[in-house]
Amino acid sequence: MTQQTQQTEDQLQPGDDLEQLIDSCLATRETRLEDWDALAFQADAKGEQFRRAQIRYVGSGATGNFDGDNRIIPARGFTFSNMRLPAGAVGPEHTHGDVEEAFFVLEGQIDVSVHDVADGNKTATRTLGYRDIIVVPAGVPRSLANNTDEDALFCVIIGTRKPQLPTYPETSEMYGVTR
Repeated sequence: MTQQTQQTEDQLQPGDDLEQLIDSCLATRETRLEDWDALAFQADAKGEQFRRAQIRYVGSGATGNFDGDNRIIPARGFTFSNMRLPAGAVGPEHTHGDVEEAFFVLEGQIDVSVHDVADGNKTATRTLGYRDIIVVPAGVPRSLANNTDEDALFCVIIGTRKPQLPTYPETSEMYGVTR
């Protein structure tokens, strides 16, 4: 299917059922699940500090293939999910080589670090709180940490319909870990 064909299919056509259309574009908080298993392989491999939950809205993000989940709005040009990061938990250093990734905080606070591409031990860190956002460019290693006593809830937006699985640089706690 060409991009032109996909764009035509995604556009509203005369005679379309507007009620059906709007329902197919809606995901409510009540229908979302905190999926603690989406990234459980990391906690299973390296410890409970890596346990966190993904709450999918649009597409499945880069956590794996959840296309069979009929609650997810199909991704067309981006993915959107929430992530619950418990107090003291971390998201390990990883890289999305194909796409930028944005983090937007809804509750609590998170520390977002970017890592030097050549030397992952060199980092720059910023603390994000309520309604703060950071956009990390493609190819730049990043990690997350919740260094508070309260859970953090934040949006994760990835700028493509189907992102590649992230990679773990040699300096990452997850280096060599696979699903």
